[in-house]
Amino acid sequence: MSQAYDVIVVGAGPGGYVAAIRASQLGLKTAVVERDHLGGICLNWGCIPTKAMLRSSEVFHIMHRAKEFGLKASGIDYDLDAVVKRSRKIAGQLSSGVSHLLKKNKVAVYMGEASLPAQGQVAVKTDKGIEALTAKNIILATGARARELPGLEADGDLVWTYKHALTPSRMPKKLLVIGSGAIGIEFASFYNTLGCDTTVVEVMDRILPVEDAEISAFAKKAFEKQGMKFREKAMVKSLDRGKGKVTAHIEQAQKTTREEFDAVISAVGIVGNVEGLGLEALGVQIDRSHVVTDAYCRTGIPGLYAIGDIAGAPWLAHKASHEGVMVAELIAGGHPPAVDPQAIAGCTYCHPQVASVGMTEAKAKEAGHDIRVGRFPFIGNGKAIALGEPEGMIKTIFDAKTGALLGAHMVGAEVTELIQGYVVARGLETTEEDLMNTVFPHPTLSEMMHESVLDAFDRAIHF
Repeated sequence: MSQAYDVIVVGAGPGGYVAAIRASQLGLKTAVVERDHLGGICLNWGCIPTKAMLRSSEVFHIMHRAKEFGLKASGIDYDLDAVVKRSRKIAGQLSSGVSHLLKKNKVAVYMGEASLPAQGQVAVKTDKGIEALTAKNIILATGARARELPGLEADGDLVWTYKHALTPSRMPKKLLVIGSGAIGIEFASFYNTLGCDTTVVEVMDRILPVEDAEISAFAKKAFEKQGMKFREKAMVKSLDRGKGKVTAHIEQAQKTTREEFDAVISAVGIVGNVEGLGLEALGVQIDRSHVVTDAYCRTGIPGLYAIGDIAGAPWLAHKASHEGVMVAELIAGGHPPAVDPQAIAGCTYCHPQVASVGMTEAKAKEAGHDIRVGRFPFIGNGKAIALGEPEGMIKTIFDAKTGALLGAHMVGAEVTELIQGYVVARGLETTEEDLMNTVFPHPTLSEMMHESVLDAFDRAIHF
């Protein structure tokens, strides 16, 4: 006999578990199905453990700068196993926290692999057999996995995905990272900071290709200063795997060179987890491994929604969580606003950090806007200098006619925390006048946000 629910969520990542909790809060009888770990990839193998490891590398970097701060330190070293252990402990702690939250909110949890045999039905394959569940509303939140290119498949020894890079058995002396998006650059930053000779290959004409071109160029200079190497407009055509070494065939400017590395991290994008669910039989439209939805995450099949990475870009945990809340409220009879992709901030936790929201300068021009652009460097900010972090920049883009904030782009210390100020400003449809009249506290890094706005209108004070 099947168990009946108002809502069943398939996947307990940052989109799924949030959707389930919100649905239960709204009085809906809710269940969530998860095949691996509560919290999903983000919490267990992505957002959180990578930030824990990057924090270790950041502290290691600062320790080497002790003399700059009038301090003394000697014998500075790291314990890779301990770094990994700390990262895994934090992920485990938060996964347990998700379990507690689901229990607290009376969400039924089924651990197993889900499929949708018919509309409104979910079959869960568990250790004990098949559990049959029914619900008028089903939310797909199955996430995504690392894309693997032919000939570059991970083996866990010489060629790694993000999972292998998070639990390395050794520190490679020479590392190749394929792909310079957020995942690739974060791992490149971590390993390079710990002393690994790191090369990044990017198929596009610049690293961090989704970011504003000026920010990408600034970040690249900072990374190169740290010793990182870049091969842009290049492709890794094949890998020859040997004993403890891998030779990469890298094509650039119609010329192929061979270079030997100790390990390779493949970070060439993601693929939606759409297989084995029975979606095709239900008539769900799938485009390049992602479920096609409207602005409210509806699939076109009555009562079936898709949120987070499975529903396409931007592939960000906070986007998934917000979509989860939106769909839960929609199911409960509410009228939530649709999630606007342009309002979603992107954050990359390398050193220096990179963060952005809205249009790049190029996109704003392509869209036909007459724009005003403001910039302010970290070197002009007292707090940044006091922190010993004078390298960075904040860039703002406004519509010259309306004063609307079209986009904001940052590179430097703690910009992943600063960006939310501009996210709120855009959400409130704040104009340049509102921002210029806002009093920012001193001394803070946030003052640079104010100065960047002032600069866009030729009113900057400190630069």
